[in-house]
Amino acid sequence: MTTQGVMPPDATLRQILQWGTIQLEKGDVPDASLDAWYLLEHVTGLTRADYFLRQDEVCSEVCCSRFAEVIRKRADRIPLQHIIGVQEFMGLPFRVSEHVLIPRQDTECLVELVIPIVEGNRVLDLCTGSGCIGISLAKLGKPVIVHGVDISEEALSVARENADVLQAEITFWQSDLFENVTEIYDVIVSNPPYIPPDVIESLMPEVKMHEPRMALYGGMDGLDFYRRIATEAEKVFGNEGSIFLEIGCEQGDDVKNIFTLAGYHNVQIHQDLTGKDRVVQAYYCR
Repeated sequence: MTTQGVMPPDATLRQILQWGTIQLEKGDVPDASLDAWYLLEHVTGLTRADYFLRQDEVCSEVCCSRFAEVIRKRADRIPLQHIIGVQEFMGLPFRVSEHVLIPRQDTECLVELVIPIVEGNRVLDLCTGSGCIGISLAKLGKPVIVHGVDISEEALSVARENADVLQAEITFWQSDLFENVTEIYDVIVSNPPYIPPDVIESLMPEVKMHEPRMALYGGMDGLDFYRRIATEAEKVFGNEGSIFLEIGCEQGDDVKNIFTLAGYHNVQIHQDLTGKDRVVQAYYCR
């Protein structure tokens, strides 16, 4: 547990924000000042404008105590999103917990590619986690139907809550990839586990200590799920269909080869906003 300094007595909002920033810096938390602000906003409900108007007001004892507690958690490298409980994705607020991956901007690249494709189609979201991909497609695209599956019942509970809050037309159920999937789809989309064990150990503490290992670990080379999807997807396609998969930035050629050798057509690699390989798209035809 991170050792913290003592918050000054009768501290103003400005002083506790400064104090929180210092504690996070001591804990080597990236973007310490920004995270301190998000935690103050979470505890107080203040907007930026409110804060600047009231920054010299003395903070209440209850507020100071709550702020000190969330700062302690963040200094211990518990993810900010787990503390505040929400992460924005595609402009939508998604509840998160230790049972799901925190939605990331990289994955928005996948969703943006798929949105124009889903209109009038049936969509399956594999390894749905928080449901951020499937729900975003249901809300922002015009699919006929969207289904989401995950092996984790805890993750599915989070996904269902997100669908309820966001009023998204999507159905979830438990399945190890295609194991319990019996319907036919036009589009498959997924952000599967793709990280090898040696890379997991090199990740930031927020990820390797607090995000679910089953959502990260993709086998010894990180490619196990892509091999399974390439082999098993034909059971849920009709005469044709498309697959869109998020990948690690160094896995583009390997994943492309897996789908090409499995008989898929027009296999393409798409880059994210930083120019790194991020999505593989493949077309299936019987």
